[in-house]
Formats: sequence, C-alpha cells, structure tokens
Amino acid sequence: MIKTYNGSKLGITSSHKKALLRNLATNLFLYEKIITTLSKAKELARYSEKLITKARKSNLSAIRALNGEINSKNVVKKIFDVLVPRYKERRGGYTQIFKLGFRRGDSSELTVVKLVN
Repeated sequence: MIKTYNGSKLGITSSHKKALLRNLATNLFLYEKIITTLSKAKELARYSEKLITKARKSNLSAIRALNGEINSKNVVKKIFDVLVPRYKERRGGYTQIFKLGFRRGDSSELTVVKLVN
C-alpha cells in the first residue's frame, strides 16, 4: 500500500480519504483527464505519481501493489500496457493541474487533472 502521511486531511476520515484517492486515481488512469477541486487535485497528483513510479518497475511486486490499490483489472492493465511505456524515460511529473475557476454552488476552486503525454 502507498502510505500518505503528509498532505491535507480534506476534512474526512483516513479511510474515506483512502477510498476517495483510489477512486479518483482509477478514473484518472482510465480517462486520463478529470475535473475536481483544487485540494483533491493536489492530493491526487501526489498519490497517482507514486503509483506510476511504483508501476515503472514492471515486476511481480509492482503488479501486486497496484492490484491492491486499484480495484479495476482493466485500469491496472492499461497502466502497465500504455502508461508505463509512455513514462519509461520520464523521471517524474506525470500529472498536470489546470485551474478552471470557481464552482457556482459553493465557490470551490475547480481544476482539471491531466496525465502528461
């Protein structure tokens, strides 16, 4: 499991935060671009970059670690078949965060989190 000691608490329990980050990371890897709030985007970027760095080893340990973190077999397969070869030469910085503006209902700052090509 990828441990997240530092960072924002996001105002939720640790188990809720773990589930939130897993779901956001799964959608990010599946669609390669998602819209979320700024605080969630910052936490997601840290979490997803650790997952991609772990997956770059492409050994049995990395496969088992990602299967433990991401619940979708199709997404894990996409990570190893598409994303790992894409980022083989890159040393980090796999995600980008773009600010969109403020949400109308509660004025939360919205962002787009995107995987770098």
